[in-house]
Order: sequence, then structure tokens, then C-alpha cells
Amino acid sequence: MAEYAHPESLVSTDWVAEHGSDANVRLVEVDVDTSAYDSGHIAGAVGWNWHSQLQQTLRRDLVSKEGMESLLGSAGIDNNTTVILYGDNNNWFAAWAFWQMKYYGHGEVKLMNGGRAKWDAEGKPLTTDAVSHGSKSYTAKAPNEDIRAYRDQVLSKVGAGNISLVDVRAPAEYSGELLAPENLPQEGAQRGGHIPGAANIPWGQAVAEDGTFKSADDLQTLYGGKGIDGSKETIAYCRIGERSSHTWFVLTQLLGHSNVRNYDGSWTEWGSIVGAPIEK
Repeated sequence: MAEYAHPESLVSTDWVAEHGSDANVRLVEVDVDTSAYDSGHIAGAVGWNWHSQLQQTLRRDLVSKEGMESLLGSAGIDNNTTVILYGDNNNWFAAWAFWQMKYYGHGEVKLMNGGRAKWDAEGKPLTTDAVSHGSKSYTAKAPNEDIRAYRDQVLSKVGAGNISLVDVRAPAEYSGELLAPENLPQEGAQRGGHIPGAANIPWGQAVAEDGTFKSADDLQTLYGGKGIDGSKETIAYCRIGERSSHTWFVLTQLLGHSNVRNYDGSWTEWGSIVGAPIEK
């Protein structure tokens, strides 16, 4: 039975229960539902709002290098802190935060396997107590552009046959029937469909019923069965980049693929580019 390529990128809920309050560990919750943290969180966990803290609020882009330094420092995180991320929806936005922290070069960052739902299901305690860890100084590295894809890069590679594209959205989004997940407003792109040649492997297929990641063998079968085997440069995308961050985590941290990029512009960008090729 195969093992995960980087098992150190995951911790269990039991590990968090035992070590979450260690001096060099910082818990961070990042939810789709930004009100969830205030209704109850793991003791000591800081809450990040993906709308306002993990992206720029004027122009569309990830949080800047200086913004990341401020965000981490204000959470009591320095360059040597081990950061444990978790959240709702099987760690959608926790994975997005993981990817961004790797983009800016943080070393010790992990996901809590199963996320908030597994913690709740196990009856582990939540608190509404305010959290304050004091501030620390944080220095981010230059962005690691090897793990990020941009519009023009994708445009230049489509049709060349030398990349693997993974569309991690729901089948109805992939087909063009929907422009966004079924429970979200249908907006954000002018056209529906998918990037030509993309394999549709919905992000949720990578997790078990309890929200934990499937075994390495099951993941290899899932992605390899659709031609995503690490032999080519791989680019993952969704609608705004958070679900594809989850898939990027699976491919790089669990399966060990070495050349994977997250296209965070994703369908809200691609579906609105004049002249961009689209399939339905």
C-alpha cells in the first residue's frame, strides 16, 4: 500500500487536540462561511476571512507579500511557527491558505485532515472565547511562481499537448450548464464550459465520507485513471481558485507530483476572456 508523498503536510484531529496549544504551534481556521468561526472554533485558533484577508480588496489578486507578512505577524506567527490550517467544506479555503503560504515560502504549514466537520463529528470541544497571541515579526519570501499559473501561460499551452489540465468543478459546471456551484450565485463568467482538453475530476472525489483524504492508492487510481499521473506539467483550476488549491494539495503533497500549478484566475477569468477557446 502506497504512502503519501508528504505525510508531514497533514495532522490528525487527535494530534491537534494534543498539540494545538504547544508554544510553537498556531491554529488557523479559514471557512467558506466566514461567520462559522465566531459561532465556535478550536481553542487558540485564529480566524482568517478569505474575502478580506487572503486577497486584495481593490484589484483581483492574492494577498500581497506585505499583506501576508502583516497577516501572519498579527496572528502571532513568525518564520519558525508551525501553522495548522483547517476549515469547513473539507478544507476548501484552508487549502487555499496553505497554497498561498507555500507561495510565499512558509516552511511548516499543515492541514488538519478532515477539517472542522471531523472535529465536530468527534465531539471535540469548540469555544467562542476571543483569541489574542500578540504580534510577531514575519518576513515572507519572494513568490514561488512555479506553483501558480496565469491566464497567458494557460492560453499559450492549451492545444500544445504538453500539459495536463484538471477541472475540479462539479460536472454541471464543467459541461457549461452552471457558471458556479449549485448553491452559489450564478455569476462571475460570461460563458460556461471548460478549457479544451481538461479532465473533469471534481475536488470532492479526493475525500472520504468523513472528510479525510482518501488513501494514496485510491488517489493514484482516481487521477491516474484520467491521465493525471505527474508525467507532464499539470494545471488545476476551478471557479475562483480555492477548490483547485485543494486539488493542488492532493497532487503535490499526497501524490508527490513535482510540477503542478494552481490557476487561481480559474473560470471567472477564463470564461470572460475575449476569444479564449472553450469546450462544452
